[in-house]
Amino acid sequence: MAPPLIQLKDIRLTFGGTPLLSGVELNVAPGERVCLIGRNGSGKSTLLKIAAGLVEPDSGTRFVQPGATVRYLPQEPDFGEHKTTLAYVESGLAPGDDHHQARYLLEQLGLTGDENPHDLSGGEARRAALACVLAPSPDILLLDEPTNHLDLSTIEWLEQELDSRRSALVLISHDRRFLTNLSRSTAWLDRGRIKQIDRGFASFETWRDEVLAEEERDQHKLDRKIVDEEHWLRHGVSGRRKRNVKRLANLHALRAQRRNYRGTSGSANLAAAEAEQSGKLVIEAKGISKAYGERKIVENFSTRIQRGDRLGIIGPNGAGKTTLVNLLTGGLQPDSGTVRLGANLEMATLDQHRESLDPKSTLAEALTGGRGDHVMVGGKPKHVVGYMKDFLFAQEQRGTPLEVLSGGERGRLMLARALAKPSNLLVLDEPTNDLDLDTLDVLEEMLGDYEGTVILISHDRDFLDRVVTSVIAPEGNGKWIEYAGGYSDMLSQRGADLKRETAKAQPVAEKKEERTVAPVSAPKRKLSFNEKHALETLPKKMETLQADIAKLQRVLDDPNLYAKDRQKFDDTSAAIAKAHEELSAAEERWLELEMLREEIEQA
Repeated sequence: MAPPLIQLKDIRLTFGGTPLLSGVELNVAPGERVCLIGRNGSGKSTLLKIAAGLVEPDSGTRFVQPGATVRYLPQEPDFGEHKTTLAYVESGLAPGDDHHQARYLLEQLGLTGDENPHDLSGGEARRAALACVLAPSPDILLLDEPTNHLDLSTIEWLEQELDSRRSALVLISHDRRFLTNLSRSTAWLDRGRIKQIDRGFASFETWRDEVLAEEERDQHKLDRKIVDEEHWLRHGVSGRRKRNVKRLANLHALRAQRRNYRGTSGSANLAAAEAEQSGKLVIEAKGISKAYGERKIVENFSTRIQRGDRLGIIGPNGAGKTTLVNLLTGGLQPDSGTVRLGANLEMATLDQHRESLDPKSTLAEALTGGRGDHVMVGGKPKHVVGYMKDFLFAQEQRGTPLEVLSGGERGRLMLARALAKPSNLLVLDEPTNDLDLDTLDVLEEMLGDYEGTVILISHDRDFLDRVVTSVIAPEGNGKWIEYAGGYSDMLSQRGADLKRETAKAQPVAEKKEERTVAPVSAPKRKLSFNEKHALETLPKKMETLQADIAKLQRVLDDPNLYAKDRQKFDDTSAAIAKAHEELSAAEERWLELEMLREEIEQA
């Protein structure tokens, strides 16, 4: 067997209280594909940072084969002082590496190399970070949630790219399909220790259940043995003194073993607060269209959504998924066509953007709106600590600032806020981001039990297959088609030749058609100074407006405001309506300018 490229031995780390890592062992051989599995907060990301040499453990050793190159993909990349994405990617190259690989990977990932890294969206930042770690073709790739914020076509491209490489991989991901397709061994980080099998993720859940069942049997045997020994202590302490002393010491050891046992953590208790039943018809759209300038986002789309349907919407980033949802739910008016909403609709929304939360506020304040110790769940008060425990937060985290929460914890917080509102229509935009596999299972069960209707935007293929009853996918030039079944059913209906439609294929095809029609002698369009300035400043303006809306909403969330101060209620309502109008106008203007910039660059 080949010697390991990287070896962690007896790694121990404690951040106060219970040890995070207790004697962890991990070996990665050349070409090995390891998926690192564990609950949120179990220490997966910390262990990966230790393997990358970025975090020093309390004790233990880290060994890397001399001459082996290691590259680490964090969940949140640090772009430092780099002015362009190309400069950032090239910074990861070693002397002698092929610099053409940097630009090639950026192009494959839909970036030009000229972007300012600090202005990138979440998906663009993830693609730039992937290019940075892939460009040197390292011996070991340590990837922490590489599929977060990526669309389906990019995830599939990444799968093929990683599968074709000879690098050893250690993967942390919530994407079951991604892990199944790439992993060949599984390392399960559970209660501070690692258990490992030489089988990929497809075998993990069956193996885990067997391990936990055997552990439960062992604990039951231990409990019975302690009971027997305690009975002897009460009734049978006679005979030889030396033997009795030894047996008493053994009883103390058994008790200590039982006391130090760290049982498995409980499961999240996700439940949506359900409103009264909606009408049988939830949404009916007939021939709706929406365009921004020359770009068609939705063209002549019709659908009928009935109570209990689970609708999945997929497509590349920028294809218009959120716009389509806003059209269907009445948040945006179509240019043509009609949308009819059913009777008695109560909608709860989970937005993928979490920046509206004040990072300095505490977990309890985010759940209660800063009002007292209770959360209104389905119109009824529930103590905030009890509600926190439903979503796997410890009582000690009540005063934790949001800025120190992990990605998974922020995801659970947003779910907790969304599910507290009574609803019969759930609109979930990327709900699986950052959630661990156990929480995904509970979320899946909750959606299965939910009596209302679900509209789901997701890039998680396995989750779509498990949850939705139909899928809407873009076909290009504003056309959207609805397919019965989940993601795999959609692929089989579309045909294998359409499986790998990329995010950039559609816009490029459209631009070619436009250039063919345009006169050859037409002068090349350039962005004016005002247009350039607007492109640079509008994102900050939109962030400010979103923060203002969140602040005003917290004021309106006070159920007694109308009775206490009618004038303040009216002023705040008017202000939030105006802010929403300004935000909508800013978003539309930014999108128009962004489309114009892309057209100019493609010309």
